[in-house]
Amino acid sequence: VQLQASGGGLVQAGGSLRLSCAASGNIFSINDMGWYRQAPGKQRELVAGITSGGSTNYEDSVKGRFTVSRDNAKNTVYLQMNSLKPEDTAVYYCNAHVNPLDMTWLEYEYWGQGTQVTVSS
Repeated sequence: VQLQASGGGLVQAGGSLRLSCAASGNIFSINDMGWYRQAPGKQRELVAGITSGGSTNYEDSVKGRFTVSRDNAKNTVYLQMNSLKPEDTAVYYCNAHVNPLDMTWLEYEYWGQGTQVTVSS
């Protein structure tokens, strides 16, 4: 299974970006999906998560600014980021919990390669 993330870049404070992450490969179904971020010198943290049923949760500092969504038919998760702040600068990683086609009773966790988001003041 591969997770391919895209959509990062450089934006001014107050701007917006939309991240996408498409999963492909040996997939029967995907349970939880989400976005994490890691800033220099800091630990990786959960930014937003979404279940297969569409329930969401957010890190407190992004509530009201970020929206996570998914397209189950496309095995894709999105992160719409509005009102970006310099403190949002980090490498963003997508994450997925996958039931494989050949062993549907198991669940494996996969990570995307990371996409840089830089917000200038």
